[in-house]
Amino acid sequence: MKQPLAYVHPESQIAENVVIEPFVTIDKDVIIGEGTRIGSNVTILPGTRIGKNCNIFPGAVIGAIPQDLKYKGEYTTVEIGDNTTIREFVTIHRGTASKGKTVVGSNCLLMAYVHVAHDCFLGNHIIMSNSVQLAGEVVIDDWAIISGMTGVHQFVHIGSHVMIGAATKVRKDVPPYIKADRDPLSYEGINSIGLRRRNFSNEKIREIQDIYRYIYLKGFNTSQAIEVIEAEMPATPERDEIILFIKDSKRGIIRGYFPE
Repeated sequence: MKQPLAYVHPESQIAENVVIEPFVTIDKDVIIGEGTRIGSNVTILPGTRIGKNCNIFPGAVIGAIPQDLKYKGEYTTVEIGDNTTIREFVTIHRGTASKGKTVVGSNCLLMAYVHVAHDCFLGNHIIMSNSVQLAGEVVIDDWAIISGMTGVHQFVHIGSHVMIGAATKVRKDVPPYIKADRDPLSYEGINSIGLRRRNFSNEKIREIQDIYRYIYLKGFNTSQAIEVIEAEMPATPERDEIILFIKDSKRGIIRGYFPE
């Protein structure tokens, strides 16, 4: 349902039952899946692909060129999955030649004033509260929650099922299944409430806790902790995910909290 006061480029591909409210601008080379709702004053620019049953609130801008000086006009995209909600004044920028696209997965909630910079890759079921700001090439895995007014440094990797506290600066990688807060950002324990909500068993949560005791609480450096975990704990998907995340970390993982 297109309002007469909206502008939709004739070369865009819009499913028949998409709702487009007044004063929307949809440029060429845009694809929007069925059941999606586009609120008033939304701007959707070339190279944007939006899935089914998304809800985009007034003032959002999706598909603008990157705020990155290395961008030279190359063809890049923004890809948004199904059932994702994008609240007021969110900005999501296209990729650069580095990755070629910016991706936001399915079943995500991006609250008001969130910024997703070029070449970010966001998984599914992610929640970012008001005014979270992602720099370029950030990776966030499934089920992560980032609280309001948090800034994430470029190239940072945030693991699955992570909970990050409000108004923090994320400068190092945050491994899976944990809570992180304080300044500098520090390990605060396991995200046990979130894991229980997602049907992790008590036994599995204890296993994850034991892994992080080696990493943060027993006096090992990270390499030593990984050696002990691999030697003493049986392989499981969760154990291997944590180990692989840490081994692959380019920026290093956040530290534990040690009060003075």
